[in-house]
Amino acid sequence: MREQLMLKLTRHWSHSAVTLTVPQLFAAALVLAGVAFFAGGAFDRHPIFAASAPVYDPRAPLDADLAPLFKTWTLLEEHFVPEKEATTTSEERVWGAAVGLAASYGDDYTLFMPPAEAEIFNTQVAGDFTGVGMEVGRRDGILKVIAPIKDTPAYRAGVRAGDIIVKIDGESTNAMTVEAAVKKIRGPKGTSITLTLARPDEDGAQPFDLTIQRDTIELPTVDYTIKDGAFVIHVYMFNKQAPDKFAEALQAFRRSQTSKLVVDLRNNPGGYMEAATDMASHFLKSGLVVVTQASKRQSEDLVFRSSGTGDGFPGARIVVLLNGGSASASEIFAGALRDHGRATIIGQQSFGKGSVQQVFDVTDKTQVKITIARWLTPKGVSISHQGLTPDIEVKVPEDLKEGQDPTLDRALTFLNTGS
Repeated sequence: MREQLMLKLTRHWSHSAVTLTVPQLFAAALVLAGVAFFAGGAFDRHPIFAASAPVYDPRAPLDADLAPLFKTWTLLEEHFVPEKEATTTSEERVWGAAVGLAASYGDDYTLFMPPAEAEIFNTQVAGDFTGVGMEVGRRDGILKVIAPIKDTPAYRAGVRAGDIIVKIDGESTNAMTVEAAVKKIRGPKGTSITLTLARPDEDGAQPFDLTIQRDTIELPTVDYTIKDGAFVIHVYMFNKQAPDKFAEALQAFRRSQTSKLVVDLRNNPGGYMEAATDMASHFLKSGLVVVTQASKRQSEDLVFRSSGTGDGFPGARIVVLLNGGSASASEIFAGALRDHGRATIIGQQSFGKGSVQQVFDVTDKTQVKITIARWLTPKGVSISHQGLTPDIEVKVPEDLKEGQDPTLDRALTFLNTGS
């Protein structure tokens, strides 16, 4: 098993044989303009995400009879009568077959991308930050909001983590890929998009429309405050700036003279896995496992270990806050601190984005994104799908009034009383 001591920050997103982890969920997509974040939540890029050449070998034997596919094609060509003149080409039909093949593996993150979707995907990876500001993805075949990003149009409009996206500008999302949804949601600054949303956790809830104006998205990173004798650090995303901003916050924590620390990762969709590793290293001794990337072949597994930054804050009592919008790198950070006995998790079940995707070029214009690994916490617990269960669960009422925060209140009670 290869081991890596992460001493520097590299991107943990995944694609063209770029490896996607971020991310998340279910193909996570941060609709900042349409930026897709697949990582540990956002996309996590990593040294093994180098670009790849086409991998198809037409001579390779297949344990499958392809005759039904070709016969179906022939029968369709001979007998199908369209309502109007055919608008698809033979090449597009091949793409459709490839889409179905990838979908047959039953993984929300594994998919074939025809040229239009591949172009969107690569644009997202480049970082176009105009949109509504939320991460979306599929879970059990349903398009959902993973988390709205703080102070973005989606956040201000009242979009919540877990909202089901029923329609986009009146078009049903039932058969819509994440990439196609992102394409529809993104758009020029100042234009508007209407989302039809549903909230299954509300009794008798009916779908409702939200019209949101697109804007340039400014990603928040870290802020902190002191409340009831505890130092509270809110991490909004594990982006490139997060490790430095987090280190600054920890210096302020050290100066505060309190030993009580809350790290708030609610609605944090993830980002760079290496950022999570770097930030967890402030609390873990050098060499301790932060996360394991479990591959199809054990010989290709990767273990990411703490670099042991600083003295580890040995006297600190730490709580990490999670909810259903906490994904990927957030889950890696929280899982590592809990498994090593450094933190108690309080809140709600996290999202469960714990897989790594890699993108391969199929042709010069098409790509296939494949789940190639799963993230495991130091104790070997898979993050995928089930997420992390909090040590102390807090029920949050739907009619929460402004200024109320029962999850943070519970954390402060725990730190001040020990129970």
